[in-house]
Amino acid sequence: MQAELITIGDEILIGQIVDSNSAWMATELNKIGVKVKQITSVSDDEAHILTAFKDAESRADLIITTGGLGPTKDDITKKTLAKYFQSKEMLLHQPTLEIVKTIFAKYNAPLLDVNIQQAMVPDNCEVLLNEQGTAPGLLFKKDQKIFISLPGVPYEMMNLISAKVIPLIKEQFNLPPVYHQTILTAGVGESFLAEKIKDIEAALPAYIKLAFLPKLGSVRLRLSTDQPATAAIKAEVDYLIEQIIERIPNFWIAKEDIPIEKAILNLMGQHQLTLSVAESCTGGTISQMITQHAGSSAVFAGGGIVYSYELKSKLLGVNPDTLAKFGAVSEETIIEMVNGALKNFATDYAIAVSGIAGPDGGTPDKPVGTVWIAVANKDKVIAKKFVFGNKRTQNIERSAMAALNLLFRLLKEFHS
Repeated sequence: MQAELITIGDEILIGQIVDSNSAWMATELNKIGVKVKQITSVSDDEAHILTAFKDAESRADLIITTGGLGPTKDDITKKTLAKYFQSKEMLLHQPTLEIVKTIFAKYNAPLLDVNIQQAMVPDNCEVLLNEQGTAPGLLFKKDQKIFISLPGVPYEMMNLISAKVIPLIKEQFNLPPVYHQTILTAGVGESFLAEKIKDIEAALPAYIKLAFLPKLGSVRLRLSTDQPATAAIKAEVDYLIEQIIERIPNFWIAKEDIPIEKAILNLMGQHQLTLSVAESCTGGTISQMITQHAGSSAVFAGGGIVYSYELKSKLLGVNPDTLAKFGAVSEETIIEMVNGALKNFATDYAIAVSGIAGPDGGTPDKPVGTVWIAVANKDKVIAKKFVFGNKRTQNIERSAMAALNLLFRLLKEFHS
């Protein structure tokens, strides 16, 4: 079964928001064997939307749209769908109206006619009740094709996909699930990995594909097959995974599709270990990466964003003489920072980062992109210097990933 995703809204095309909805939907659909063949973004223009619908219908069996279902005049998806499917009239959907009333009553807000219009739906669609918001999902069928229109608000869309759309697809279609296995690597480049496993990749059977999914600081290797996930197929893919891991013992992090910070949380949680951070140039990025995961409080105690010399001394106990003599971006300072975090925040492990993110602040001996990172437990400190590029955002992201990779290696040394 092939699908196409259509995002509707000028805000996507002008870069005001990033289309994270499509990536999430594609992941969920792929899990049940639906192949997303194309993702299209169109403006809030009736002619453009109608053309997108027609083109998608010629290519895909399932078309899912997001956006344009709000109460304002620029939200035209619903009336455009009604036109495309030649609806005769709009009907009041009473269950949706009750949800709208409940939401406005909860916030003690006046219920305007424009809000009531949210409950009006084309007469020839099936309504997917949205219990999280005022715009329902709409489902149309045409010549064995299924069109589903969902609100663009991420949590509303996600709830409808999980609670309504996925069960509906699984009920109506017999889809063999696609079997994926993913290896997370860090601290190594895509080209190096490709060279290390080129013979394994060359020997893959036609029904097993290897994909390299790089981002700053990490690369995911995904083995997948569109064959039915029999025990034999799973065993073959799993064997290949083990072969790859044997080639890159110093770089692989996890045999599942999770980010590095989640792998760290899992490992530390398993051993009931705690973590604190002392962030300077990363400005809280590491903390944000960790705390986005549910249950992180069992491991992550917190820390400090110690940008200034004063806070490095007050919160971490860094000697002012060390700062004066060696500077904030130095091996001597970063070691005192990480030891101060261990002591003052009373955790089993700590991370410290100090660097020059840029675009200014560099010197001949410490150019922009110079970063010192340290990780430690009570028995060992690892401090390492990195020199990244001259782009601030990338330097911050690379620093955070490098720090987490160093921490993971230290953890594996003591808790393998």
